[in-house]
Amino acid sequence: MDGELSVDFNALEDLIQLLLIAANPSTLEEALESLIEVSRTSVGCADLTSRKIIPTVPKLAESSHNPSNRHHLSLCLKLLRNLCAGEISNQDAFIKYNGVRILSTVLRSLASVSDPDYGVIRTGLQVLANISLAGEEHQLVIWNKFFPDEFVVLARVQSRETIDPLCMVIYACCDGNPELVAKLCSVPGLLILVEIMHTVFTVGFQEDWFKLLLSRICVENIHFPVLFFTLGKVGASQDSGEAGSSFDPFSPEQASLLRVTSEIVNERIEEIIAPNDLALCVLEIFKKSAGVVDFSSRGKSGLPTGSPANDVLGYSLTILRDICAQDGSRDKGEDSMDAVSMLLSSGLIELTLSLLQDLEPPPIIRKAMKQGENQDGTSLSLLKLCPYRGFRRDLVAIIGNCAYRRKHVQDKIRQENGVLLLVQQCVTDEDNPFLREWGIWSVRNLLEGNAENQQMVADFELQGSIDVPELARLGLRVEVDQETRRAKLVNVPGK
Repeated sequence: MDGELSVDFNALEDLIQLLLIAANPSTLEEALESLIEVSRTSVGCADLTSRKIIPTVPKLAESSHNPSNRHHLSLCLKLLRNLCAGEISNQDAFIKYNGVRILSTVLRSLASVSDPDYGVIRTGLQVLANISLAGEEHQLVIWNKFFPDEFVVLARVQSRETIDPLCMVIYACCDGNPELVAKLCSVPGLLILVEIMHTVFTVGFQEDWFKLLLSRICVENIHFPVLFFTLGKVGASQDSGEAGSSFDPFSPEQASLLRVTSEIVNERIEEIIAPNDLALCVLEIFKKSAGVVDFSSRGKSGLPTGSPANDVLGYSLTILRDICAQDGSRDKGEDSMDAVSMLLSSGLIELTLSLLQDLEPPPIIRKAMKQGENQDGTSLSLLKLCPYRGFRRDLVAIIGNCAYRRKHVQDKIRQENGVLLLVQQCVTDEDNPFLREWGIWSVRNLLEGNAENQQMVADFELQGSIDVPELARLGLRVEVDQETRRAKLVNVPGK
């Protein structure tokens, strides 16, 4: 046997004797590789478990985390990962023999160097993740050892390979434990989330654990506001250190948080009810962003635009759109006000209608209006432009979703002179993909079960104020009542 490896091999001597593998492996590396191969199968893993090898492997890993033994450390961690994958006796033994303490030392050492080995760190985090799946007792041991400092160190490792399993570990520890979620979303836990966000927004992510963690914090719980405003402070402190940087009321991190939150709400719209705190906070963000965005120039791209203010405006709209599509009847208590009702009572319809009214009309409508521009003295040049492609569509979508089977909203739109405005959105617009579809949806919801709104649209069409063939898509047509001589909308047979 190699004299150079005799010390390491002696450390594994008892372990190797417990295994019925090659009688005399020549190197430590070969011994570990043999163990890993055996542990890949359920039968082999059970055999190793019966031989109680867990106490030895973490100790070997602890003695191997210097740069010269990095490969041996990687092999030790892979062996531990396999042994602790769903095998409760090994997971218990790992806790009992200080495996969490050893692993925290190893991971901090690996993460603190200038050129970290992302693959080895990922394997170590996978070991932790497997341990965390054993239950609350194991999760608390991990949490108490890693929160907050060790989590912060690991969150600062700029790699997709490491951020995914780290999010899995934190998610598993917090799952079903509101107290730990609250700690994560308060000082000093917020620093962990800020560093995770910074890493994700810098290098991205591959697996779903980041979204699951963010969903648990922001969409299923009430902690979105504190995280959003904390990211704003972080962005402001970074900008203040850059010479000549222009002030932006929102940070790129805040825009990115809204983007991912929007994706989560959209993807899980049938599963979860957005908390009122999230809805009202996003509405306030929308109001603020609408006050600072430049509406004097037409946006040339959809979301994301690269402008934090424009992106905050757009993603707050898409979140509100999907929240307003949720069925309030699924909410909890009978006396509780659902998120949509709270948004409506906070002025959502008035704000979106006002923004839509201030926008220049869609191109088809604009072309027709230019002919009468000199006659009524109204200049289209004074109207606002869409700051990004899809802005008009998103406004219409919110209004349409709010009007769905809510007569008081239908009436409010009519009272705010919004009926003709919405009918004018049932047209194609290259700068607002699917505007016509959302327009038709909105008008359909505006008219359903509302005789006053139906009469108003019928009068408009009879007077020539509108000519919208898309009404036929809703199964409607205008007829003149022979007795009253008033126009009315009637159902088209077969529609």
